[in-house]
Amino acid sequence: MFRLIKIIFNAFLLVLAIIGFNAIGGQKYVEAVKVSIGNFIQEHALEEAKKIGNFSNLNEEFQIDNSLNLFGYKAVLAEHTASGQKMIIVDSGKKPLLTQDDIKSGEVEKKLKDLADKFKYQAITVQDIKITGRGTMNVYGKNVPYAKFEAKVTKLPFSDIAGVIAGVTTSDGSEKLALSISEKKKYSQLITSEFYKGVNEGGK
Repeated sequence: MFRLIKIIFNAFLLVLAIIGFNAIGGQKYVEAVKVSIGNFIQEHALEEAKKIGNFSNLNEEFQIDNSLNLFGYKAVLAEHTASGQKMIIVDSGKKPLLTQDDIKSGEVEKKLKDLADKFKYQAITVQDIKITGRGTMNVYGKNVPYAKFEAKVTKLPFSDIAGVIAGVTTSDGSEKLALSISEKKKYSQLITSEFYKGVNEGGK
């Protein structure tokens, strides 16, 4: 009985503390801290992104979300804030994950499936990849071929995606894989082209 009273009393004190905290503007303080942490993460992501490229010319509708280690490679994740479409650049060093010749070849679908199989134990699994078109786009100031694809994914809010993939060799000899993906019915090539038009060399 005494233990129950103690628990109720502690809960009562906690409620009073929260009320008091909010009364003196505590909620505003929490929001300010959240904004500061968000800004810090954003600044860190931008600093890390500079190692992969120069993103200073991006239109303001794009945001660098994160710089991360993806499958053991350096990568930058960006987002078109209005649509949620994602752009990913993977720096694989001197060893290409997918070459321009691969993308132009009739074997690109198989190559993409092999690549998906290689990383199938990661958080998201990609299946049923189909090539639906080809074209060229500007990446790092170079006109490179891309393959447009559709696929099914697991562990995302939606299961059907569409996107493009392109490979480029930058002047320092490093290989970059450029992707853009979105929910299948929302994918926009215009958004992809606008983003990669603003990505230039200059990362160190």
